[in-house]
Amino acid sequence: MEQQATMASSKPRVTVKHPALAMVSMLIGAFVGMFSETSLNIALPSLMSNLGVSTATVQWLVTGYMLVIGVVLPLNSLITKWFTTRQVVIFGLADFLVGAIIAALAPSFSILLIGRMIQGIATGLILPLMFTVAMQVFSPAKIGAAMGACAMVIMFAPAIGPTLTGLILAKLSWHWIFWAFVPFLAIALIFALTSLENVGQISKPKIDVISILTSVVGFASVVTAVSFASSRGWGSPLVLGVLLFGIIVLAVYAYRQVHINAPILNLKIFAVPAFRAGALMVMLDFGIILSAMYVLPMYMQKGLLLPVAMTGIIMLPGGVVNALVSAVSGNLFDNFGAKWLTRLGFLIAIIGAVMLLMTGTHTAIAYLITAHIILMIGCPLAMSPAQTHALNALAGPTSGDGSTIMNTMQQIVGAISTALATSLLGIGQAASHLNAQGAFTAGVHVAIYLPLVLAVVALIIALTTRSFKTEK
Repeated sequence: MEQQATMASSKPRVTVKHPALAMVSMLIGAFVGMFSETSLNIALPSLMSNLGVSTATVQWLVTGYMLVIGVVLPLNSLITKWFTTRQVVIFGLADFLVGAIIAALAPSFSILLIGRMIQGIATGLILPLMFTVAMQVFSPAKIGAAMGACAMVIMFAPAIGPTLTGLILAKLSWHWIFWAFVPFLAIALIFALTSLENVGQISKPKIDVISILTSVVGFASVVTAVSFASSRGWGSPLVLGVLLFGIIVLAVYAYRQVHINAPILNLKIFAVPAFRAGALMVMLDFGIILSAMYVLPMYMQKGLLLPVAMTGIIMLPGGVVNALVSAVSGNLFDNFGAKWLTRLGFLIAIIGAVMLLMTGTHTAIAYLITAHIILMIGCPLAMSPAQTHALNALAGPTSGDGSTIMNTMQQIVGAISTALATSLLGIGQAASHLNAQGAFTAGVHVAIYLPLVLAVVALIIALTTRSFKTEK
């Protein structure tokens, strides 16, 4: 009996012919989605001049994209109960393809923003499915490695985005950033049509319109308010009003999800200590990555006066290290668990953030690369173990809810972190009496306090998490 139980526990929850091939379309789609999330960071200064918009306006290309992802993600659990895995992934990839083409052909900022937001729909559909399917089709012994591969995609794409974008912009216009997505999306569609199998069951539950409306309005209001703060200031009645409204609507949404029989998002799983701690660490980790990766390319171009191509090259070593650590961290989790990996990861991230605070207008490139590499060691070292620790605490259908919740909150935290970094950057610039180059660098220093604070909070959570004691 014990041997049978062991054999059963070693099998995947859902058996498919080729688990690795089944994941390819989602891995490519998620990579392009996350690449798109940070690919324009390095192009923002040139976009501001080419399209004639301000810093506060151009940041909507980043926050608007993440806003749509944050609105779609909470609905993912409901969507996957109405449509098959293949239908959702194929639609998402086709939608992304359409959005990329619109953005590539965009003659103005408004059309470019529309294309970006259409792409956000696709990322919101594919991102949580990647983790959910991985948890279902791989055996428990291989889940750590599988989640490590997924984390590598999530972490590597934002890190490598500035490098590839810099190389593109060195020879071509910004339109080619989006044309570059097209072949990858076409390949992903081919794999989805030929290798992806359906995972999960179609139950077609009753649609709660109130939950959908409060979810969309609440998340959109909070992100919009924080984004407006970068141009209008935190004391603006509009900013405070929209922020308060969004918080109230989200409170109504959360209350409803906990008390109705068939919630769109099962928020009750936050009662599981291991999931709660792991999810919080993942959200904070993502906020560290996106806020730092948003500020660094602009600092290199406006603080160090480096050309865009050089900026991309400087970001490359950190991106490569990010990918390597992301891949290894999943295997390390299988052997050591999440306790020490998360603690060590966030401690290293703090060191990297402190090093970035010590930069100036004449900082050596070697120093900047070193600080970036250290940050890119710490964040992925903690990411995959924290995520796997959280999802391992859930069973059956709740693992899908857990994946959706974490990915939703990552995007919301990412959008808010980017908007906060923009706001802090502006505050630092305004308070400085130096020339334009020195003032921008001063603003960067203020903005870097954000990822530093997030890393400190995440380390405190890792140090005080009792659920680590339940690990093998």
